[in-house]
Amino acid sequence: MTEFNRTKPEIDFHGADAPSVLETRDIDVGSGPEAMPGATVEVHYVGVDFETGEEFDSSWSRDQSITFPLRGLIAGWQEGIPGMRVGGRRELVIPPHLAYGPAGGGHALSGRTLIFVIDLLGVS
Repeated sequence: MTEFNRTKPEIDFHGADAPSVLETRDIDVGSGPEAMPGATVEVHYVGVDFETGEEFDSSWSRDQSITFPLRGLIAGWQEGIPGMRVGGRRELVIPPHLAYGPAGGGHALSGRTLIFVIDLLGVS
């Protein structure tokens, strides 16, 4: 794992209408290798509900980064992480159809627009 001098990000409440398409915003642009579609990535992340601002998941809270192949993740991550460089921090605002599907889809986050801030620590 590559360590960066980072702390858990604070996600600001957007207060606007939820987007209907994936929105990405680089908070910090990394200078390391670029994540490609289908890559395996090591990340630290925090996720909150767009509407309520309530945190629903965070690798920071577990004090441990996580490594996984992009192809096994929600579409918003599969589309939103490629192009990031190691050392970067990116915010993704993911509408329901790119996250866990429409309301009533069987997942606790179905029908929700989600915000993630992701730190890319490594790619392979």
